[in-house]
Amino acid sequence: MMLPGTIYLLINNYMPMFGTIIAFKSVDYSKGIFHSPWVGFTNFKFLFGTSDAWTITRNTLLYNALFIVITPIIAVTLAILLNEVRGRLAARFYQSIMFLPYFLSAVVVGYLGYSMLSTEFGFINTHVLVPLGFDAVAWYSEPKYWPYILPLVYIWKNIGYSTVIYLAAVIGIDNEYYEAALMDGASKWRQAISITLPQIRPIIIILMLMAVGHILNADFGLFYQVPLDAGALYPTTNVIDTYVYRALLQLGDIGMSSAAGLYQSVVGFVLVLSVNLIVRKINKESALF
Repeated sequence: MMLPGTIYLLINNYMPMFGTIIAFKSVDYSKGIFHSPWVGFTNFKFLFGTSDAWTITRNTLLYNALFIVITPIIAVTLAILLNEVRGRLAARFYQSIMFLPYFLSAVVVGYLGYSMLSTEFGFINTHVLVPLGFDAVAWYSEPKYWPYILPLVYIWKNIGYSTVIYLAAVIGIDNEYYEAALMDGASKWRQAISITLPQIRPIIIILMLMAVGHILNADFGLFYQVPLDAGALYPTTNVIDTYVYRALLQLGDIGMSSAAGLYQSVVGFVLVLSVNLIVRKINKESALF
């Protein structure tokens, strides 16, 4: 029974790891990957030797750190609220409404965002700001708004997935805890603080540890499709993934993109080990391994 899953894991996760050698080569397609010349760490200089290195690293870290913090807060809150919905049809309706955006492609989300933010035809300008007497905002020319827009879009699109995971954990809590708390006169708030959160704490920690491992891997669709690759927005929307993608289109050097991917993976691996070690020292049972 394990054989199909093991074969898939080897093919999908381990065989591609041989491609990491591309990060240390100047790939010549006429010679092939293995016979292309070695260039050492030259490809890695692409990330650190450019004037945009600080901007893309700062944006990637700050956005992902924000996502790591706010996602469990909102998802756990919604999971607890959904658990209180007693009507089966109502509960399924709310879950479906929250989960549906997760299946939308980044292209669709980008055009939905454009329908809201277009200067001439966007819903916010034509139906909210202008009727209230405000001037229309050129959203795709003003970088200062996007540190707020991107997290809102991210939460709207991804929060349903996290909520379902936490909801499954909440449902699995023994109902006798709540019955005992109710007999002691505990309010819903007290039950959530004293019973629900401690019971699902291992799940919260595991998901946050996994998210920390991807802190240098940005959601490409979110940062490329939603801002519509507007050059004026690069100061607040350009991240490592979009920067490498644009450079790959211009230069066609897959060695640079492979170096960026390896750098992101190694840093993420070290962060997971470090954070897990800290968690293990605080509470061994809550550690990932």
